[in-house]
Amino acid sequence: MSERTDELRKSLLRAPKNGYDRISAAERTEMERYCKDYMKFMDAAKTEREAVSYTVEQAEKAGFVAFVPGMKLAPGMKIYRNNRGKSAIFAVIGKEPIDNGAQIVASHIDSPRMDIKPNPLYEDAGMAYLKTHYYGGIKKYQWTTVPLSIHGIVAKKDGSVINVRIGDEPTDPCFIVTDLLIHLSADQLKKPTAEAISGEALNILFGSEPIADDEGADRVKLAVMQLLNEKYGIIEEDFLSAELTVVPASPAREIGLDRSLIGAYGHDDRVCAWASFEPLLTMDVPAHTAVCVLADKEEIGSVGVSGMQSQFFETFMADVCEALQGCLRRCLERSFCLSCDVSNAYDPIYAETCEKRNNSQINYGIALCKYTGSRGKGGCSDASGEVMGRIRRLFDDNGVVWQTAELGKVDQGGGGTVAAYMANRNIDTLDAGVPVLCMHAPMEVVSKLDCYMTMKGMKAVYND
Repeated sequence: MSERTDELRKSLLRAPKNGYDRISAAERTEMERYCKDYMKFMDAAKTEREAVSYTVEQAEKAGFVAFVPGMKLAPGMKIYRNNRGKSAIFAVIGKEPIDNGAQIVASHIDSPRMDIKPNPLYEDAGMAYLKTHYYGGIKKYQWTTVPLSIHGIVAKKDGSVINVRIGDEPTDPCFIVTDLLIHLSADQLKKPTAEAISGEALNILFGSEPIADDEGADRVKLAVMQLLNEKYGIIEEDFLSAELTVVPASPAREIGLDRSLIGAYGHDDRVCAWASFEPLLTMDVPAHTAVCVLADKEEIGSVGVSGMQSQFFETFMADVCEALQGCLRRCLERSFCLSCDVSNAYDPIYAETCEKRNNSQINYGIALCKYTGSRGKGGCSDASGEVMGRIRRLFDDNGVVWQTAELGKVDQGGGGTVAAYMANRNIDTLDAGVPVLCMHAPMEVVSKLDCYMTMKGMKAVYND
C-alpha cells in the first residue's frame, strides 16, 4: 500500500473502532464507578414509581428543590417537578435567556411487565393465583418459570396509600408463572411461539396452604388474604384501587467472565434515564437551561397524564418561561432534544434480522438513530441532516464514542420512541441511546462502555 493511498484511506473512508481501543485508563475507572451507581439504581427502581422516587431523592441531596409556579428563578438553580409519582422533570437554569432555547434530554422509565388485574385473586385445584394483563411488547413464553416480584401501591378508600414490594430480598418469597412440563407439551410445541403461552395464562402462583380449621370454599385464597391483611391491612376489595406490577426478581448482575456487560430487567429505558439524569447532579451553571424529562407510558404509546403526549412537559416549560420572563413558543423552537432511548444491539446469532452496516453494536458507544418507525419510516420524526451534523461535531469534540443505529432490516424491524412527540412541539429532536441485547426480555444485556458513553454524550448535550 502506497503512502498516498494510505492517506486517502484515512482521510476519506470511515473506519469504526471498538470503544475499548479508544478509552483511557482513567476513563475506564470512571466507567466502573458510573456503572456501579447505575446498577444500584436498577435494583432500587424496577417500576416508574420507584424510578421517580429514587431520582427525586438523589436530586434533593444534590440541591434540587420542587418548583412551583411563581417561584423566582436564577442561573444555577436546580429545580424539579414530580408528576403524580410516575414521571418527573429536572432542570438546571442556564445563563442564556430562556427564549434562546433549552437543551433537553427525554427518556422513559416504564418497561414491559405484567400488571395485576382489578379482580385478580382466585383459587383452583388447591392453589391461589393472581390474574395479570401484560404491559408493553413481550414474548409471553419468556415470562414463565422465572422468579418474579410484586411492586406497587394499594390506594384504600380512606385515602391512605400502601407501598408494596415483595420478592426482591433474599429472605422474601418470590412468585412464578407456571409452564407445561415437556412430557405433556406435544400439542403446545406445535404452536407458533407467539401462541404457545396465551395472555390469560400469565397467572401468578400466589400460594397453596389452606387456612386451618375451616371446611368452607376457597381456603387457600382466604389464607393468602389473611397474610396480606396482617402485613398491609388490606382486604380483597382493595385490589380494585391497587396498582400492582409483576417484574423479575433478579438483581442487576455483571455478565461475562470479563464483567464487561450488565444484565438486568428494564434497561429499556432506565439505562438511558440514568444516563440522562446523573450528569445534572454535579452540573455547574450551563449556558442554556438543561432539562431532563423522565416520562412514563412509552411502551404503550406515551399516552395518559404521565406520558410524553400529555401536557405535563408544556406546563412545566411554560411555568419556567414565565418565571424567566420568556415566551414558551420561542423557547421550544430554539431548543434541542435528544430522545434518549435504547437501540437493538447486533446479535450474530440472529444476524438475518439486521442490516449489519447500519445496526448498532455492543462496545461501539452511544448509538445515534436518525429515524425509527417501521416499513417506510412510519411514525418517526426523522431528524434532519443538520441535526445529525451538530451531534457528530459535539460528540467528537467531547471525546464521546458513538455509532449509528437502525432498528432491524427495512421490512423486518420497527419501533418508536418519544422523539416524534418532542418534534411535534417544534423542537429539533434526535434519537440516541444504549444498544441492548435481549430487549424486552426479563433480563436484558448492555455494555458498560456503551452505558458510560451515553452518559458522557448526555453531559455534552447539556453543556452545548
